[in-house]
Amino acid sequence: MKVLFVLTSHDKLGETGEKTGFWIEEFAAPYYLLKDNGISITLASPKGGQPPIDPKSTEPDFQTASTKRFNEDKETQETLSSTLKLETVNQADYDAVFYPGGHGPLWDLAEDKNSIALIEDFIKNNKPVAAVCHAPAIFKHTKNADGTPLVSGKKVTGFTNGEEEGVQLTDIVPFLVEDMLKSNGGIYSKGDDWASYAVEDGLLITGQNPASSELAAELLLKRLS
Repeated sequence: MKVLFVLTSHDKLGETGEKTGFWIEEFAAPYYLLKDNGISITLASPKGGQPPIDPKSTEPDFQTASTKRFNEDKETQETLSSTLKLETVNQADYDAVFYPGGHGPLWDLAEDKNSIALIEDFIKNNKPVAAVCHAPAIFKHTKNADGTPLVSGKKVTGFTNGEEEGVQLTDIVPFLVEDMLKSNGGIYSKGDDWASYAVEDGLLITGQNPASSELAAELLLKRLS
C-alpha cells in the first residue's frame, strides 16, 4: 500500500512577520503510524524540496513521542528535505492521500490548482483523502463531479473557531476552517478544544487538531486494510 503525504510550502503567517508552515506532530504521528504498519509513504509539496516547519511546533510544550522520534530520525529528515513537486505526482501511483496541517495550508494548498485536481482525482478513483487540523482547508474549492462542494452533505471536522481564538490568530488567517466547511455544506462536528477527535464519511477522513492526527491516520489505515 502506498500513501502520498502533501505538505505546505507556505511559511509566512499573514502580515505578522512571523513564520508558519506545517505542524510537526501532524506529520510525524501519522507518518510513523502508517510506516510502522508497512505502508510506503511518498512526500510532496507545491514547491518541492524542504517544506517549512512551523517553528512553534518545535517548542518543548508541543513535543510528543512521535516528534521526539522524528528529531532523532536522520533518514526521515532527509526524506522530508526532498519532497516531490506536487505538479509531478499522479494519484494512479497511490492508494490514498494524507494532508498534515499547520497554518501554511490555509494560504497555499487551499488555493493550489494541482492540489485541488489531485484531491478530486483521488475521490473520482474511489481512494481516501485524509486531512487534519488546518489541512481540511484543502476542501475550500474541491468539487464533486456534479459541481457541488466535495464536503457538501459529508460529516467533517477541522480546527475549531475556539481553537483558532485560543492561539489568537482569528484575525490573521485568510479564513476559518470551521466556518468554511460549514459554508460548503459540510456536516461539521467537533470534540472539546484540543481533544482528539476525527470523523470518517465515505472517502473523507478529517481530524480536528494536532492531537487528532494519529486517530485520523488510524482511520485511514483501517480503511486501507
